Amino acid sequence: MTTVSDLYEARVRAGQLEPDAAQRGVLPALDRLVRDLGAAAPPPQPQKSGWFGKLLGGGASDPAPPVRGIYLWGGVGRGKSMLMDLVAEAAPTPQKRRVHFHEFMQEIQAGLNRARQAGQQDAVRPVALEVAATTRLLCFDEMQITDIADAMIVGRLFQILFEQGVTIVTTSNRVPEDLYKNGLNRQLFLPFIALIRERLEVIELASPTDHRQDRDEGAQVWFSPADSIARGALDAIWTHETGGQPETPLVLDIKGRKVELPRHVGRAARASFWDLCGRPLGPGDYLTIAQALDVLLIDAIPRLSQSNYNEAKRFVTLIDALYEARVRLIASAADDPERLYAEGEGAFEFERTASRLREMRDADWGR
Repeated sequence: MTTVSDLYEARVRAGQLEPDAAQRGVLPALDRLVRDLGAAAPPPQPQKSGWFGKLLGGGASDPAPPVRGIYLWGGVGRGKSMLMDLVAEAAPTPQKRRVHFHEFMQEIQAGLNRARQAGQQDAVRPVALEVAATTRLLCFDEMQITDIADAMIVGRLFQILFEQGVTIVTTSNRVPEDLYKNGLNRQLFLPFIALIRERLEVIELASPTDHRQDRDEGAQVWFSPADSIARGALDAIWTHETGGQPETPLVLDIKGRKVELPRHVGRAARASFWDLCGRPLGPGDYLTIAQALDVLLIDAIPRLSQSNYNEAKRFVTLIDALYEARVRLIASAADDPERLYAEGEGAFEFERTASRLREMRDADWGR
């Protein structure tokens, strides 16, 4: 059986990874997880597929308890996502899925809406059973909970997944006790933290190195301040990317709503910060935008603070979507990424976004 350590050391030998003592320090726990998955009995086959079938009595009964999962947390750029990807690669079960936490919760919320429309009073259970029917290992990248709608259902969702024998591996920038910190009705969220501690091995990846920041940067794609010089630079890049072809608006139909970006040629688009973040768009909207593009130019990203907190929160979600889809980002902004959101509520969460923005400046990003 190939272990996570085997995959890690092979990448070090190939020059794809820089050796990191802190990363090597967590490999034994990741290897344990993979071995336990290999030794675990396969889940029973469901008799009926779909959550309606389960409501009628179908589905597997008495699932085996899940292999103890892992909650890997630490600072930005420390290699958490890379290590989780190695777990997903090494895990011997074919019933595995690696997904960004934002994207997963968007799918769950859509499933809840369908279940409620079908008249189900307990919408969480059928949706969780639908996930468990096809998944034995769930790998979540970047668990971060800021939305009250997610906070109020995630505990019950995970409890049912665990009961159905699903193993969870997740990364986060926060220790579990800091999830949904200062959130509305947080006392109702606290049992989820206890569940995480009970069901997952919590490991800190305490590397001193931000590997994203250490990467060589390519051609300039971030221009600050957002003045006339920056605008001229983006104009030149836009002309190069589009070949001077005629522009049209990009109009996307998202769940019956029209989301429009003002300038679009092929799989390239250009919009201002306010076009993208000044209106109530959510994770699903940004995922759809990202999937439609290879290149996005954003004009005039302002300084972010509590005074524009909602817009800043949307910007974080947008960058997550662009990062996951490997969309090339070219932007003008009031300052460098690490100084865009210097202090106040939301500044901690933005450290991860700033790190991703630095990584997205790499010459090979998105290519």
